[in-house]
Amino acid sequence: MRSTRLALIAAGMGLTLALSACGANEDASTGGSDQGTDSSSGGIKVGVILPETASSARWEGYDKPMLETALKAEGLDPHIENAQGDVQKFSSLADGMINEGVKVLIIASPNSEVGGTVAQKAQAQGIPTIDYDRLNLGGSSEYYVSFDNVKVGELQGQGMADALKDAPDGAQIIEIEGAPTDNNATLFARGQANILKPLYDSGKLDLVQSQPIDNWDNQKGGTTFEQILTANGTKVDGVVAANDGLAGAVITVLKKYQLNGKVPVTGQDATADGLKAILAGDQYMTVFKPIKEEAEATAKLAAALAKGDKAGADKIAGQTEADPVGKRDVKSVLLEPYLITKAEVKRPIDEGYVKASEVCTGDLQAACTELGIS
Repeated sequence: MRSTRLALIAAGMGLTLALSACGANEDASTGGSDQGTDSSSGGIKVGVILPETASSARWEGYDKPMLETALKAEGLDPHIENAQGDVQKFSSLADGMINEGVKVLIIASPNSEVGGTVAQKAQAQGIPTIDYDRLNLGGSSEYYVSFDNVKVGELQGQGMADALKDAPDGAQIIEIEGAPTDNNATLFARGQANILKPLYDSGKLDLVQSQPIDNWDNQKGGTTFEQILTANGTKVDGVVAANDGLAGAVITVLKKYQLNGKVPVTGQDATADGLKAILAGDQYMTVFKPIKEEAEATAKLAAALAKGDKAGADKIAGQTEADPVGKRDVKSVLLEPYLITKAEVKRPIDEGYVKASEVCTGDLQAACTELGIS
């Protein structure tokens, strides 16, 4: 499903991909008009629509500012909005950007249906679209920028396997997965299964239940987890949570039953709350996705498309991701994620994604000092 690895991308792009997680996209068919140039900034207008803010702090805290910086560095004039999980707002924002004459539209959509519809509208007006972070299944965007999301799931599965390597056979696992409408959640689950299914099959681990959570709703995730936990006699040895938000909801329930710190919990996004939970011993690991790299890769791709340089865009997007619904391979940039346990908490802080002051609070200061975090 992927034609090249990250090293080839870096060479083809001439990127010094630094830290990052989310991307943007631009198209080559600009129609020969210069109306997309903003008179105040002199940059070519590009539109970016992010999905929501409720499930993760990443979209406004990391993606938005990093995309803005990266797009401006490429001489573009970014217009960045957030749909707040509302598909109607997502569609309306896209209509507005199309009417404004953006030359590229970068979309991280709440679901594939609305993302695909928006891409069709944009392309009908000669505006190329880039699926950012989430591939719209059955859509028509020619480009996709994200992380290797199967690898993200494999890291989560490996984290759980490592945490329970010395546990007696039959250790009981509950999986709290992401939204079933988000292709990334499907890929995370696939990656987890690559590592954990052989352990389930052998009896080393026992899967109690795997439950996707609509809209990545943290509150619903916590409620669902508690229902599964109590139905299982409040017995659990490990929880695979798809991101740090869901992990936090799970940990709240575990605290209620005096199980926090005794049950390893996975996560994703290396948020400040996730890192604090790791230092406190309540969460075993998270996945760090350097969003700055995603933003920079997206900006370079968008710049090529805005200038009509399709060959340059194709060189940047030198990998492919399969769209099984659309029965096509999408030109992609797929970046490398990293597993973060307590010993590696320093990395996302050192690389500027999270401030030490956000993590090293109260009684966690001693753990930070021990790890050389200041």
